Amino acid sequence: MLEKLAKQTAVYGISTIVVRFLSYLLTPYYTRIFEQGTYGIVTDIYALIPLVLTLLTMGMESSYFRFSAKAEAAGGDVDAAKRRLFATTWGATSFAALLFLGAVVLFRNELSEAMGAAYVAHPEYVVWVGGVILFDVWACIPFSRLREQGKALTFVGFKALSVLLNVALAFVFGMMGLFATDFGVGWVFVANLVASAATWLLILSTVDGVVPKIDRRLLWQIFAYSLPLLIGGLAGTANEFIDRQLIKYLVPMTGDPMAQLGVYGAITKIAVVMMLFYQMYRLAAEPFFLSNFKKSEFVEMNAAALKYYVMASMLIFLGIALFRDLFALIVGRDFREGIFILPVVLGANVLAGVWLNLSFWYKREERTSLAIVVTGTGLVATLLFGCWLIPLWGYYGAAWARLVSELAMVAVSWWLNRRFFPTPYAWGRIGEYVVVALGLFFLGEWIAERAGSVVLRYGVNMALFVGYSLYLIHRERIDVKALIRSAVSVGR
Repeated sequence: MLEKLAKQTAVYGISTIVVRFLSYLLTPYYTRIFEQGTYGIVTDIYALIPLVLTLLTMGMESSYFRFSAKAEAAGGDVDAAKRRLFATTWGATSFAALLFLGAVVLFRNELSEAMGAAYVAHPEYVVWVGGVILFDVWACIPFSRLREQGKALTFVGFKALSVLLNVALAFVFGMMGLFATDFGVGWVFVANLVASAATWLLILSTVDGVVPKIDRRLLWQIFAYSLPLLIGGLAGTANEFIDRQLIKYLVPMTGDPMAQLGVYGAITKIAVVMMLFYQMYRLAAEPFFLSNFKKSEFVEMNAAALKYYVMASMLIFLGIALFRDLFALIVGRDFREGIFILPVVLGANVLAGVWLNLSFWYKREERTSLAIVVTGTGLVATLLFGCWLIPLWGYYGAAWARLVSELAMVAVSWWLNRRFFPTPYAWGRIGEYVVVALGLFFLGEWIAERAGSVVLRYGVNMALFVGYSLYLIHRERIDVKALIRSAVSVGR
């Protein structure tokens, strides 16, 4: 079973790496054509979009996976049940998105004033972004259906086309000189809107004639499951992105908050590999673990999955953190001043994957109200530490607030798991891998301060990275040849 999860993760992973790599081409591009404050607008907007998407999708993605599994378990006309489920969840989210866009158009001036001085001169920015959100929500449930059906290549293919179109338009707009016009950064949102609309039109080809149509009785059942996920998801998404808003409002004006926001956004983008791994794992693991496994199978697989996740993520952590000055070249010269926060950002991303693993049991057991406890704790931690540290340290304080928040969510998730659904996670082994990786990182930092040669420093860091890899292979008795054969067979 874990081999199936590994293969699904690899399929999503290889494809997602390609898609995300294309998307991240915009980071070095934008950080070289925009000033820090202007790129701060991009960071600000793309921190707000996930929050709105979470609100409008209403936890329906996880609900779709869970109710699809229940339809299969119930038997009967499974296909008809799944079509009704698809039509209902798609209809509910589509209607919510349409209402949202209407409100954005109607109150665009008020929204622009609330978002800050940078938006007052261009209230049309929020309208274009509202259009992006509309099409993304309209496509959300059809994309979830592709994941539930195991059509990973189709899923990623459509995502890739969307990103390609977005990136291509951004470069075309740049060559046309549009970013230098008065509308300026607004063309970033126009490119995204065109790509999102095109993706929605493409994905309509996969819906098999189903149209959005709400079955009220089914919708109430879905809401009973998804409402806690919605509340928890809002808290979780707010927690993930509110650090950007705190920078905007808590950094003193003398510190140029939009410029600091731009630097922070650029540096968090450098953690691309870690986020790619987290995203590809989530895409594969969520439908996998919400399937109808026996409790004993679920417990065994979830325990093993967390250990291997931590192994892989700490390896990625070392690979990026030890060579962060090279990764800094991804962004423009004006943004590299913030590269020192990268290890903290990476650590937060590792912890995000840990509590993701610890969340599967309560989604499976339909105790989704516990998501509110976990993400609510994280949000409170972000607000408390953000309000304390950001006025003192700026974006460095935001990075630490995020790390503390993720750590708090891991702690609460661990306690809930021990209390309600004991799972034999190999905490001793997991802790060992984390401590060894951090020890090697600090050793590399200590040597770097004393190394007189760049070649020597890189040589030592490479030796540390390779040494950690060999240590993991030896400690887990990993058959590297078998692992390579399995990876090669993924696409067959």
